[in-house]
Amino acid sequence: MFSIETKTKPSVFEALFIVIIVISIISIAIGKLGATPHIPILLSIILLIFYGLLKRVPFNILEDSMKSGAISGIGAIYIFFLIGILISSWIVGGTIPTLLYIGLSLVTASFFYTIVFIITAIIGTAIGSSLTTVATVGVAFISIAGAIDASLVLTAGAIVSGAFFGDKMSPLSDTTNLAASIVNIDLFEHIKNMSWTTVPAFFLSAVLYSVLSPSISGLDDTAITSYKASLQATNFVHWYAIVPLIVLIICTFIKMPAFLTLIVSSLVALLLSIFHTSLSFMDYCKILYSGYISETGVEVIDSLLTRGGISSMFFTIMLVFLSLSMGGLLFALGIIQTLLSKFDQLLKSVGALITGTAFTAIGINILVGEQYLSILLTGETYKQKYRELGLHPKNLSRVMEDAGTVINPLVPWSVCGLFIASMLDVSVTDYLPFAFFCLLSPVLTIIFGWLNLTISKK
Repeated sequence: MFSIETKTKPSVFEALFIVIIVISIISIAIGKLGATPHIPILLSIILLIFYGLLKRVPFNILEDSMKSGAISGIGAIYIFFLIGILISSWIVGGTIPTLLYIGLSLVTASFFYTIVFIITAIIGTAIGSSLTTVATVGVAFISIAGAIDASLVLTAGAIVSGAFFGDKMSPLSDTTNLAASIVNIDLFEHIKNMSWTTVPAFFLSAVLYSVLSPSISGLDDTAITSYKASLQATNFVHWYAIVPLIVLIICTFIKMPAFLTLIVSSLVALLLSIFHTSLSFMDYCKILYSGYISETGVEVIDSLLTRGGISSMFFTIMLVFLSLSMGGLLFALGIIQTLLSKFDQLLKSVGALITGTAFTAIGINILVGEQYLSILLTGETYKQKYRELGLHPKNLSRVMEDAGTVINPLVPWSVCGLFIASMLDVSVTDYLPFAFFCLLSPVLTIIFGWLNLTISKK
């Protein structure tokens, strides 16, 4: 967006005042009134348009800046469409149900919190949705914790940590795709680069959960056995259902573009589905567009498997378009550039820039309570600065996820925080100290920045 020509130069006070108003509109609407992000962002766009008109910027110029901002997200739109198709194909192909079955099979009484963390991480990665993982498997684990007298707050912390590991590292996750698309890098290059900070955070978290796990002789696995039986009853659980995942991994290692990788993996999954389903061509068309609808009668399993399809991505796609349009206006009106110029002297080193990026993402999460905006606004704000220091854009996308995606569930008034607290019946402030993965991720990314570890030059 820095290619958008600045049409006015507001004072620092004026730019800060506008930003505060925009953030207030979005945060109050989302956090206090429970509105979807789209409406307050649209209101902010209208506000910025009137501000531009007051600054004597012609409307056609403002309109062009919105178009330029939105066009920068076209690449992401195609990926989002394919992600919706991939999720649907992986369900009917058996990949997601088989991964869920494997995850549930790993549940044991020993090292309970560690097992909860690992399984939610597996399932979160398999389905690419942290909130779905929390609302389904997470709720089941909370019930199990209550039955064996384990700590509910520690269990909730492990659930949140595992779910957001999956949200961060899954190629099916919209936040992961969004972060990669904002800085225009390949999806799998982004995921691979994130592993430098994510893997240490994962293992450190697993160790902490192991140390804190109680000594339990056994647990009542009635619910888990029921879930596994329901998965098998779908006839989707097969050994060969892992093949699409293997294909995706192979395509990633040979550096095939994400667009082609998602297509190939989806086609393989659809081909495999022929061996265990009798769907017609029209059935496949409906599932790929509207998503798969599970009707096992088991609420947890149906919630996990009723998902996917192109239409499921419309919410995210529209949010991306509106946010990028707002970003285009912020740049055309010189608001972002004015504010950045005041911090320019503080962001001369790699460590300082990464720290500033991380705190910006955290700050947006706290002020606005929306993880999409923490990624979008942080990415658009710092892209040029990373270029100036000769840093590869994948460094920026990693920080956006390390300090953006995983911080949202730690904010009590955020979208994720409110949802998780209601699902698990554990307050955000109670589970926050035990969401080790979410707490370690921004710390590690800042430390790596100052030590210049795994920092890629352009």
